[in-house]
Amino acid sequence: MEASFDYMRSYPPEPSSLIPLLQRTQERFGYLPREALEEIANYLGVPLSRVYGVATFYAQFRFEPLGKYVVKICHGTACHVNGAVNISQAITEELGVEEGQTTEDGLVTLERVACLGCCSLAPVIMINDKVFGKLTPDKVRKLMRKLREGKLDV
Repeated sequence: MEASFDYMRSYPPEPSSLIPLLQRTQERFGYLPREALEEIANYLGVPLSRVYGVATFYAQFRFEPLGKYVVKICHGTACHVNGAVNISQAITEELGVEEGQTTEDGLVTLERVACLGCCSLAPVIMINDKVFGKLTPDKVRKLMRKLREGKLDV
């Protein structure tokens, strides 16, 4: 990876800059590449193990790039009661990946979320910024096929 880490210089080279640097790095690259973590450790003068320890502690950080499309499956109470488990199963079968994974082609990342705030539409998913509600396993399978074929407007 040929990358510029000049942005690090806008933070003081002290351990208290670790979390802001991790956040900024993820903003910049979309995830935390190993090379960037090594640069952070060197810049701050802390062991790489400490950088990894902090990055793995917080759920906001990821170590793999996201797909072009991020499918968030709501598992809040309303969605759960209305079949979110069946929606999840249909999506994982259709895409061939589990929650937290990205398809081999890098097109779709599947994420489980606690709530999307669309309870009246339960069960719901969100693809990037677009919400799809009142889903059934068949409806969501069709959505995933359209998404993979590039025929879904998201």
